[in-house]
Amino acid sequence: MDLYKELCEAAGAENVLTDEPMSRHTTFRIGGPADYFVTPSCVDEIRKIIEICHRNSIAYYIMGNGSDLLVGDKGYRGVIVQLFKRMNEIRVTGERIYVQAGALLSRTAAAACEASLTGMEFASGIPGTMGGALRMNAGAYGGEMKHIVESADILTADGEVKTLSVEELGMGYRTSVISRNDYVALGAVLKLQRGDQEQIRARMEELKEKRISKQPLEYGSAGSTFKRPEGYFAGKLIEDAGLRGYRVGDAQVSEKHCGFVINRGCATAAEVAQLMEDVADRVEERFGVRLQPEVKKIGEF
Repeated sequence: MDLYKELCEAAGAENVLTDEPMSRHTTFRIGGPADYFVTPSCVDEIRKIIEICHRNSIAYYIMGNGSDLLVGDKGYRGVIVQLFKRMNEIRVTGERIYVQAGALLSRTAAAACEASLTGMEFASGIPGTMGGALRMNAGAYGGEMKHIVESADILTADGEVKTLSVEELGMGYRTSVISRNDYVALGAVLKLQRGDQEQIRARMEELKEKRISKQPLEYGSAGSTFKRPEGYFAGKLIEDAGLRGYRVGDAQVSEKHCGFVINRGCATAAEVAQLMEDVADRVEERFGVRLQPEVKKIGEF
């Protein structure tokens, strides 16, 4: 049986695409075709897809909605497994929320607000999914996922499902045991507190206005392009290096916020990658600090 048929048996033919342009699935709006693009709906399907890839010696990559992803112009040779629209359940019980990995943080924060639960306002404007947020301990405006996660369900490389406490998740700055061990995040239980719904909504609106005024939301991007170096801010280093507005083709350091690399419309992955390298080189030359990418690069460039 060929790979396509095996994937169709695992996830359903309607959920397996071939030669799928990744520009349709990343917030950069960049990326060549993936050989296979599969959208499973449950843990068993994920397990089967991974087992198929291992047995056929085929590369695979687990993604959410592509908000931190730069896919090469030549595409991805292997299987992209997207946990997003078919694994996005959100269930509120008392002061806890169970969230599947594919649920957007914005939807989760909205559900918390509707239930008058506070603690997740910081994440209301982060464009990623719960799976990515768990993997990288997403944070903004002083809040981090480790502050609100009680436990998370993960799938190990051996196909075992485990529930890990927040302590076992080992969440640090843009890292966790999930990323370090290459586990698949399946979902999480969030522990929030009762709050005043109007105050929660007002805080979310306040943070929304901050984002609109300070971030280049009108362009394709992957959010903060570089990790924050200890003792510094990446955007400030880039600005002080004289790189505000620096361009490589249609890729540009945002003039609105130097921590963002944007796609002005027709940028290629190669242009973004070159710009990131140029920026890291210039900052290191000027300040002796090497910026590390927060954006993940996959595929053929």
